[in-house]
Amino acid sequence: MSSNAPRRPVRDLRFFLTVPHACSYLPDREATTLFLDPQESPVPGVYDSLSLLGFRRSGRHLYRPHCEGCNACQSVRIPIDHFTANRTQRKTLQRNRDVTTRVIPARFLTDHYTLYANYIRSRHADGDMYPPSREQYRTFLTLDEPYAKLMEMYLGEELVAVAAFDQLEHGLSAIYTFFGVSEELDKRSLGTFAILKLIELCRRHSLPHLYLGYWIEECRKMRYKRAFTPIEVLDGRHWRPLIC
Repeated sequence: MSSNAPRRPVRDLRFFLTVPHACSYLPDREATTLFLDPQESPVPGVYDSLSLLGFRRSGRHLYRPHCEGCNACQSVRIPIDHFTANRTQRKTLQRNRDVTTRVIPARFLTDHYTLYANYIRSRHADGDMYPPSREQYRTFLTLDEPYAKLMEMYLGEELVAVAAFDQLEHGLSAIYTFFGVSEELDKRSLGTFAILKLIELCRRHSLPHLYLGYWIEECRKMRYKRAFTPIEVLDGRHWRPLIC
């Protein structure tokens, strides 16, 4: 079990609770979200410390679930030194050996948005992000901060996937990945490939963790995270192995 104490003290900050709203992951449940004061910029020192306490970033906002009587959303991360790709993941890397990657700042690019919009329409037409729009994309995935990055993935000259992530003091935080949708691309498991490439990037920069956001045992869409073993879950102020 590893300590979750921030490396530097967090100065006095203000937080706000949203009004209860429909849960995005579990049917017939309400959710409440705790946000850092929107007037506070997610600067590295504050962001690094709050991420150890389970906060995530969406656009310029840092947040975490704060639902009365429910703790289904659990923050999870991969301890890089203990991760070894399994047989299926090794096959995914081999299958995508012809895919090249490049890391760039999290800026708006038209080809990124086109890929994102097609992905949302094809895969998430029943979700909160449908219908997609340029403003929604800009607000969610672009940010003029040095830690905010995009990993582009190309098959030849074709952009096939983009992974948005943040580079923190103690790891990378995976924000969102979107990719092309076709019978051929589906065979490549590009979502899994993106996580494996972020793990490689952690190792290259000697970063100990890859944060994967929240895991919900009852949510089918979250099950892919359990494939990246071992995985740790935030339990109060400590991280412990996730056993389920």
